[in-house]
Amino acid sequence: MALLPLAGTMTKLNDLHKMSAALKNTEKMPALFLGHGSPMNAIEENEFVAGFRKAALEIPKPNAILCISAHWETRGTAVTVMDKPKTIHDFTGFPPALYEVEYPAPGSPDLARETKELVKKTDVQLDEAWGLDHGAWSVIKHLYPKADVPVIQMSLDRYQPAQYHYDLAKEIASLRDKGVLIIGSGNMVHNLGLLAWDKLNQEGFAFDWAKDASEKMKNFILGGNHDQLIKYKEQGRAFNLAIPTAEHYLPLLYVLALKNEKDNVSLFNDKAVAGSLTMTSVKIAAD
Repeated sequence: MALLPLAGTMTKLNDLHKMSAALKNTEKMPALFLGHGSPMNAIEENEFVAGFRKAALEIPKPNAILCISAHWETRGTAVTVMDKPKTIHDFTGFPPALYEVEYPAPGSPDLARETKELVKKTDVQLDEAWGLDHGAWSVIKHLYPKADVPVIQMSLDRYQPAQYHYDLAKEIASLRDKGVLIIGSGNMVHNLGLLAWDKLNQEGFAFDWAKDASEKMKNFILGGNHDQLIKYKEQGRAFNLAIPTAEHYLPLLYVLALKNEKDNVSLFNDKAVAGSLTMTSVKIAAD
């Protein structure tokens, strides 16, 4: 009878050993926040998708990707653990060609389980139902069009404050040393209710409040002032208009939390669209 608990313990230790072996140490990977914008960016050719491709060429090819997308909100925090995540078309009213896009990247149960082990502030759930939503696949398909890099997603706990998300991200920072590219996918300024549809084709058009919020955000990012970004609700009217709901903004905090003293921060795709949306993206990488 005494052998049964020991056998169970040995099984867990063997599983952890396999996990560690699968995710070996590498040079420190960069981290990316990608302004994903419209789902149509998945199939259109424009300066933003060109920016995504350029970003991928400037960094080492990862062993795997962990993506925090604005489009997976849950009660509690979860990570996808399936071997073959489905492509989720979580939008309506777009051309049929967009619904035909599949991004058949493999999953990584090993990475999902290691992520769960790293996080101590909450019990991360292993999810077998979600897949890859458009916040993930619509941008990752431009970085790695062959779908040859395993991808998992981490959900946003909609019931937690900004500080929770920033602190949780710090717990997974060591994944950067195992060849894991951590991507936050959202938009820094994202107010679809105030989109100027008549200015959709006017390059770089932004309302004054959107310009104000964007400039302040970028100054905070480049100056390393994360505390003000965490306290975004205290930054005034422009921020309140730019972030009417948190889900597109929070992935930025996950990426910023990964920065260490040796990292540089740079911006790309730094343009506004239709007045109340910015495509600004952030790259964090070691010298």
